[in-house]
Amino acid sequence: MNEDKLIENILIDCPFCNTVHSIDKRQRKTQAIIKGEVVDYSEFYFLCDKSEEDNEFVSGLLLEQNLLSAKNAYRINKNLLTSSEIIDIRKYYGLTQVEYSMILGWGDVTVTRYESKTIQDETYDRIIRLSKENPMFMLECLNNHSDKFSNLRFDSIRSMIIQRIKEVGSLYLTKQLILSQYVMYETPNSFNGNKGLDLNKLSNILGYFAYFVKNLYKVKLMKLVWYADVLHYKRFGQSMTGLVYKHMPLGALPIAYDEIMSLPTIRVEEELINSEVAYRICSTQDISLTSFTLDELNVLQLVSQTFMNYKTKEIVDYMHKEIAYQNTNLNDVISYDIAKELRDLK
Repeated sequence: MNEDKLIENILIDCPFCNTVHSIDKRQRKTQAIIKGEVVDYSEFYFLCDKSEEDNEFVSGLLLEQNLLSAKNAYRINKNLLTSSEIIDIRKYYGLTQVEYSMILGWGDVTVTRYESKTIQDETYDRIIRLSKENPMFMLECLNNHSDKFSNLRFDSIRSMIIQRIKEVGSLYLTKQLILSQYVMYETPNSFNGNKGLDLNKLSNILGYFAYFVKNLYKVKLMKLVWYADVLHYKRFGQSMTGLVYKHMPLGALPIAYDEIMSLPTIRVEEELINSEVAYRICSTQDISLTSFTLDELNVLQLVSQTFMNYKTKEIVDYMHKEIAYQNTNLNDVISYDIAKELRDLK
C-alpha cells in the first residue's frame, strides 16, 4: 500500500510552522475499516517539508473527503451506488437534494446524507437505481407527492421527467426484455459463468469492441464477447457479463442477442454486401476505460488484438474448432466449464 504521489503544491497555513507557505498535497493508497470490513481506498494529505517530524496533516475538509472515499470504496465492494453516482442521478432530473427526497417519499435530509456521509442500504439503493433507469417510475412518484410542490415547480419537474422518458424510455423496456429472458439464469452457475447478468458491463464491452475494432459486424462482435467472457472465466473463474450462450450454426450466440444490439454504446447500420444485408457495428460514444478492472482490460485487449484482422467467416471457422463448440449440439447451452478449454490466444 505504498503508492504515494504528489498532486499539487498549494499555499496553506501550516500548523507545524504557524506560517503560510507552499505545502505538498499528496495522495496514497491506504486502508480503513468500514462497517467491520477492511477496504482499500485513496486518501489525500498535506506534507510539510520544513518540519523535521510529524510533518503530515489533514484539514477538516480533507478528512471529510477521505472518509467519503473510504465509504465509496465500501459501496463499490458491495455493488452499491457511490455518493457521486447518486448526485449524478439527482442532477439528471435537475433536482435539489430536498426535492429528490420528497419525490421518493423520504425524509428531507435522506438524500443529503447519502451524498455526503451515510451508506444507503440495498432497498434504498434499488429505488435510486430505478429512478434513473425508469423515468416512468419517477413520474409516478412525483404524481404521488404532488402536494409537496408548488404548481409552478411541479410543472417544471414534470416536464423534465417527461423529457427523460422520451430519451430513455425505450432503452428501459429493452433492458427489461433482456432481463426477462435471463430469469432462469439469475443464480450464478456454469451456464452464466458464475455471474448474474450485468447489462452495464455488457454495454461497456460492446462499446469497447465497437470503438477499438474496425470493420466490425454483428456476427464477429458476438464472437468477441464470447471469447472475452470465456477467457475471463478461464483465468478468474467468472465471466465478465453473465451472458448465457447457445450453440448456433455460426458459433456461440448469447440469449437475447437481438435485444442486446439495442444497448446504447453501439449503433447498428445496415449495409448491402454482395447482394446480402450485413450489420455494421459502430461506436456511439467515447469509452471510459475506468469502467473496467485491469484484469478485464487485459482480457479485452488480448481478444481485440487476436481477432482484429479476422473477417467474419474466419472467426466463425476459428470458433468452430473450439472444444466447447465441437462437444455441444445445435441449440445446446454451452457451459463455461467446457468453454474454458479454450485454445490459447496470442
